[in-house]
Amino acid sequence: MDLNLTGKRALITGASKGIGRAVALRLAEEGCDVVLVARSVEALEAAAADIRGRFQVSATALPADLSRQDEIERVAAEVGALDILVNNAGAIPRGGILAIDDATWRAAWDLKVFGYVSMCRAFWPALKARRGVIVNVIGAAAEWLNPDYICGAMGNAALVAFTKALGRAATADGMRAAGINPGATATDRMETRLREQAREKFGDADRWLDLTTDMPFGRPGKPEEVADLVAFLASPRSGYTSGGTLTMDGGLSR
Repeated sequence: MDLNLTGKRALITGASKGIGRAVALRLAEEGCDVVLVARSVEALEAAAADIRGRFQVSATALPADLSRQDEIERVAAEVGALDILVNNAGAIPRGGILAIDDATWRAAWDLKVFGYVSMCRAFWPALKARRGVIVNVIGAAAEWLNPDYICGAMGNAALVAFTKALGRAATADGMRAAGINPGATATDRMETRLREQAREKFGDADRWLDLTTDMPFGRPGKPEEVADLVAFLASPRSGYTSGGTLTMDGGLSR
């Protein structure tokens, strides 16, 4: 299926690894020029170089700390014209209500929650000018509402509500906004967490894959599967989709 994305310009946050890098690769494969944003300069440059070597598109590495408003404004000024904004940056720590102190809670939300909001606000004029699309990669914790991941559950749930309201507002400006809630996805972050759990349960971190056998289909999701859905939602093939959030967790939350 031709997604009709050739020549579009897309910005992906958290693009140095994991889901963000997979999204950047997928959009580049579809013919998009991509701007990759993350804090890790070396990993970001490597991702951009990989894309330039594989696809006939422009791939720009733009290091930035998106937990800071001044950095978001700098990124918006440098990027200029844009067709697709993919918000993906942010990792909220696990822990219950007493385990996450105020400073940790606020720092996590500055990137994952307020960062998404501020990026949408900063790029709204540019996206409006080109009838663009926003795709927010959020997380299935918004539906699980695990008390041992209370900061993330609350933050993700807030972003689901934000995306729904944003999707309603966007259509008045000829734009669209949608969200994705991935479940457990095979990223470096997930492997690190499962290695810790395997060390506690089995006394052997290398047995972390044993913890994935009870997942739907006996495995975690793949970053590429999330990337495929991002590409579809961002494309004209999904031109009547706005305000919805799709869950990708193999049915676990159901």
